[in-house]
Amino acid sequence: MSYSPYLEIFVMALVTYLIRSLPLTLIRKQIKSTFIRSFLYYVPYVTLSLLIFPAILDATNSLQSALAGFITALALAFFGKSLLTVSILSCVVVFVVEMLPM
Repeated sequence: MSYSPYLEIFVMALVTYLIRSLPLTLIRKQIKSTFIRSFLYYVPYVTLSLLIFPAILDATNSLQSALAGFITALALAFFGKSLLTVSILSCVVVFVVEMLPM
């Protein structure tokens, strides 16, 4: 069973449009529930994390160097270092761990 690629593109566009437009049309009042507001506040961060984390593990030659860089980045970010500092030091740690004989 073969479908036209134009039909597939149309269905994908329709689904994407509905997902983006329905919340705007159905929710007209301000959201007063603190639970829903806090949930919606963290959605972009969780989505970004889910997109980035698998790439972190696949970006290096070994899982050990990827985890070392990831842990370094987490620790530096936790202590409030700048984005530039976090990225440079994480790359240095990955480089050093990659150079170690295993």
